[in-house]
Amino acid sequence: MKIFQAFINTWKAACGAVSSSPVILIPQGKTFLLKPIWFQGPCKSPIQVQVKGKLLALPNLGSWKGLDIHEWLAFSQVQGLIIDGQGQGQIDGQGYNWWKACSNSNDCTRPTALRISNCVNVRLSGLKHFNSQRNHISIDGCNDVIVSGLHIFAPEQSPNTDGIDIAGSTNIQVMNSVIQTGDDCIAINTLCSNINITGVTCGPGHGISVGSLGMNGEVAKVEGIYVQNCTFTGSTNGARIKTWQGGAGYARHIIFDDITLINTDNPIIIDQYYCPNCVNQTSAVQISDVSYSRIRGTSATPTAISLMCSQTQGCTDIRLMHIKITSAHSSEPTSSKCINAHGKYTDSIPKVDCLLP
Repeated sequence: MKIFQAFINTWKAACGAVSSSPVILIPQGKTFLLKPIWFQGPCKSPIQVQVKGKLLALPNLGSWKGLDIHEWLAFSQVQGLIIDGQGQGQIDGQGYNWWKACSNSNDCTRPTALRISNCVNVRLSGLKHFNSQRNHISIDGCNDVIVSGLHIFAPEQSPNTDGIDIAGSTNIQVMNSVIQTGDDCIAINTLCSNINITGVTCGPGHGISVGSLGMNGEVAKVEGIYVQNCTFTGSTNGARIKTWQGGAGYARHIIFDDITLINTDNPIIIDQYYCPNCVNQTSAVQISDVSYSRIRGTSATPTAISLMCSQTQGCTDIRLMHIKITSAHSSEPTSSKCINAHGKYTDSIPKVDCLLP
């Protein structure tokens, strides 16, 4: 309790300080076991949080009784926030017991380890994130965020341990980071625009995903997504767009460029049937203006390119160029498959003859 209150008091003092950019230091060599903390703004000046030590979540579920189990560490409504680990700081969600407790339930509520919401001008860098109870990092309702130099780790079988989830945000950059988790390395959700992902190594994990979008009739709005110079190693997907049937809205102006694949299950995939057992519906998120270029490497499955678009809406203006994806396990050629995908390809292995004009 004393440690928790010390963090709260330090934050209040820094948030209320009029001086230019007060600094909160979590010192090297120190470990702090923390219950959920909400670092609330607005603040009177920009704030810098230097995490050189280690932050641990409460490992036992019983210790969370009566506490908010949606977030562990949360920053909200701060303008000018720097969280810097300088390559030393660690944030460990100690999520093992949560994974066990929720292994048989899709509705099990678990905390996001680090949530940044409704913030402007954020810099998150140099941290090691481990074993989140659910998502490691959520960026929600933010503008002007740069994420760099992160290492995010969770076991391949850990459920829903996304690396970085982005929603309702614009002008976001994620760069030069390593993400190895049990779910999406990065997921870009609705109401996102101008998202730039560069130099990310993903795997194991479920790839870099636009979506899922359109769940429960959601009207999706996603545009201006740029994924460049990324590597997928042993991931279940590479460049992925996923939507639910029955949704609406759009996902458009999306670029995947300069991608390296190493033993990736589904290197290029559009999946508008993300709910596998749902009945076909007439409405769907409209996917258009998607470019795949300079993508090379190996596929762990025969189908290297899968463009499974809505039977009623279809995907339009899909472009593939300079693609070379070969089999990771044999000399047999890789293949492609499509449903109602419209576009063109040039210089592609495999060929994408299933594309409609």
